[in-house]
Amino acid sequence: MAIAATVLTLLVILIHVYIVVLEMLLWRTRGPRVFGITPEFARDSAALASNQGLYNGFLVVALVLGLVLSEPFATAFVFYGLGCVVVAGLWGALTASRRILYVQALPAALALAAQWLAR
Repeated sequence: MAIAATVLTLLVILIHVYIVVLEMLLWRTRGPRVFGITPEFARDSAALASNQGLYNGFLVVALVLGLVLSEPFATAFVFYGLGCVVVAGLWGALTASRRILYVQALPAALALAAQWLAR
């Protein structure tokens, strides 16, 4: 179970690294296609997207720390990071797009459950 927990957590990390790059660096070019927004809206919201990307980066850091630190810090960081991703994914699914439920919240919930069972 520990291997599955690590693999699922790595998947969540990779998803969020992509989100960080998309929101902080590629918002004006790729953002409109990914999120179905106009280029004008992407231009006007670039600063907000960049800030949002930074927060996603903090989640990546928490999850990486959860995988590399020793106990009891590892558990605290991985549970905190995955819990935040689940909550953010649920909120995003309610307020922005149902797709977020499957792309963000579900992988994090599966990783969280696997981490719980592995401990």
